[in-house]
Amino acid sequence: MHNKSVQEKQTLIDKVDAMDMELRELSLKIHQNPEVSFQEYQAMNWLTEPLKKAGFMIETGLANLETSFRATWEGEAGGPTIALLAEYDALAGLGHGCGHNIIGTSAVGAAIALKEAVPHLQGKIVVLGTPAEELGGGKIMMVEDGIFDQVDVAMMCHPHKKSMVLRGGLACVDATFKYYGKAAHAAASPELGISALDAVIHTFVAVNSLRQFFKDDVRIHGIITKGGEATNVVPAYCEAEFLLRAENVEQLEIVREKVYAAARYSAEAVGAALEIEEGLIYAERNNNHTLAKMFKENLEYLDEEVSDPPKKGGIGSSDIGNVGQVTATIHPYIKITDSANTHTPEFVEAAGSEEGMQGLNKAAKALAMTAYDVCSNREYLQAIRSEFEEWKSSKILK
Repeated sequence: MHNKSVQEKQTLIDKVDAMDMELRELSLKIHQNPEVSFQEYQAMNWLTEPLKKAGFMIETGLANLETSFRATWEGEAGGPTIALLAEYDALAGLGHGCGHNIIGTSAVGAAIALKEAVPHLQGKIVVLGTPAEELGGGKIMMVEDGIFDQVDVAMMCHPHKKSMVLRGGLACVDATFKYYGKAAHAAASPELGISALDAVIHTFVAVNSLRQFFKDDVRIHGIITKGGEATNVVPAYCEAEFLLRAENVEQLEIVREKVYAAARYSAEAVGAALEIEEGLIYAERNNNHTLAKMFKENLEYLDEEVSDPPKKGGIGSSDIGNVGQVTATIHPYIKITDSANTHTPEFVEAAGSEEGMQGLNKAAKALAMTAYDVCSNREYLQAIRSEFEEWKSSKILK
């Protein structure tokens, strides 16, 4: 590392430290006021306030998403466009059990540090506020609307119980199965009824019978969200929600066909009608290894121990996968707890803890330092983009 780079990275580190109290307050405010997907109005306003104050140009309502935003600062001309992704939605009924309060705030902190500590930076820094990661797929809508078309590099940093840079992610889709039967008195005239609930139960049995024929990485989760109104009435309408996951979009298509067929046949078996409402398809994660290596080096420069991702299992899904289909992307993790898993009350606590705030500090620093590397070294940028273009070409040839 050249002396100039060392000095400027230290300036970035010092700037994040100088903002530490402000960043903590912002993160904890979001943590204490959780908002679910598409409803993150307060979080959007709180995250854009310091960016506006720092001189970023603010746009809201991208891709017809009221709680999305883009904050832009243009340094010197001729450099790449770096997108720092901010997530800030919470889990329904749980709160910030995925630590999105840390994700959004670290992106804001990194962007402001870059503008104020390295004002001559050759490149454009963009903070993209991406709502509804947990349920809805805000990034997918933004990808489809072309928001990422002019982005050279996209990255974010997710809290976890280990610091990692190359953890994968499964393709997934959510589906709501709506069953329409016919009501009748369950004791006096059951022969006149058609049980929508029986169709639901048959669907769960049929899906369970399929599990042994799927690949090991396939995950199918289902819950009954409407199971009838009264025990003495044949249920006329019932509903179940399923989440399907697979290694990639191609494998997910196979899973979808089989599960949807099981639902249709289960409805047909009892004489019920079925309506399927499908959500957006989350693509599998495509990590840019060149960019991930740079992020890892910056974490290690901060004395953070970086672990290898699990060789098998232990991964979920995120709409960051769709971003990785259109530009060079990474989704690294920062450790904030020794044991708590995401989507648990224990992780909610970790996301607002002292360890969580220390993770926020390191995440902001590593994001800023990696963005600096990409903007200040043409060879780095070329290697990152070449890797992505090679991957893209390989996908086309398949």
